[in-house]
Amino acid sequence: MRSPRDFFKPLAVGAPDPITEIPFPPSRMIHFFDASNEKMVAKLPDTIAKADIVLGNLEDAVPVDRKEAAREGLVKVGKTIDKGDTQLWTRVNSLESPWVLDDLTTLVTEIGDVLDVIMVPKVEGPWDIHYVDRLLAQLEAKGNIQRPILIHALLETAQGVAHLEEIAAASPRMQGMSFGPADLAASRRMKTTRVGGGHPGYVSMSDPDPDNPDAPRITAQQDPWHYSIARMVDACTMNGLLPFYGPFGDIKDTVACEAQFRAAFLLGCVGAWSLHPVQIDIAKKVFSPDPAEVAFAKKVIAAIPDGRGVHMIDGKMQDDATWKQCKVMVDLAEQLAAKDPELAEAYGFAPAAA
Repeated sequence: MRSPRDFFKPLAVGAPDPITEIPFPPSRMIHFFDASNEKMVAKLPDTIAKADIVLGNLEDAVPVDRKEAAREGLVKVGKTIDKGDTQLWTRVNSLESPWVLDDLTTLVTEIGDVLDVIMVPKVEGPWDIHYVDRLLAQLEAKGNIQRPILIHALLETAQGVAHLEEIAAASPRMQGMSFGPADLAASRRMKTTRVGGGHPGYVSMSDPDPDNPDAPRITAQQDPWHYSIARMVDACTMNGLLPFYGPFGDIKDTVACEAQFRAAFLLGCVGAWSLHPVQIDIAKKVFSPDPAEVAFAKKVIAAIPDGRGVHMIDGKMQDDATWKQCKVMVDLAEQLAAKDPELAEAYGFAPAAA
């Protein structure tokens, strides 16, 4: 364990100072794209206008014979496409793979100045983060990068979930975590082939009717991911990180996708992955603050400009703690309104269209 005095010192001579607080711009969805797919890259400017985060994927879903093309394509994207306020992330190959060293070396030295976050797959313990942390510092120094590139850990194995608290606290670079249900299911030997969501066999059941034992019994499908997601949210929150739900694989089932996203939102996740443009709109709907709640938060701030004292507003007690909650919500709503004209109108930050 490093001394707390050294925790916020650079890990390499010439590397930028670690940050003390994780930035929280709009982060409702992480939209994946394959930079080796020319059609997908051609649509990227339109996607950037809609998505909060775009992520150039180098790992799963990129065939072995396109690994280098995906890496080179992402470098080209970073150098040529204006991302505006949208964050640019990447998911590199797993740490045991033959591609990850070239992924990190190339991306940091070539486009490290525009790359916000590196997602590391299959993180199993703090040792994985320590390795990437030191390597990024060395590469940042080599590439004269002026601000640290952050790390996002992907939880996909039983060992990773078992160590998630230590992973969350492993480095000042830690930006957040995502939950990977497919690989985690395989790691746990779970009997499902679904990518996220519930399962019709994972249910609770009412007791039989004593007067009619053969009558149908009430069942309710349960969420097999609830415990692990809640642990991830707790670990992230206690360390100031951002938790995300991962992929929902059934693109056509938009109803179940929205339900899964909403369950993650209610547990404390700030966003979710988007594997198809239709899921961008679902994430926007779920992870954007409700206009009615924003309106009330604005009312509280207007009534308590300095956030001090105890006040009764619409029959509800408001104090400095609730004022802070309202300030967070209004700040987020303002950020989202700047990117989304429809939300700007719904939140009352812009006049209705003529």
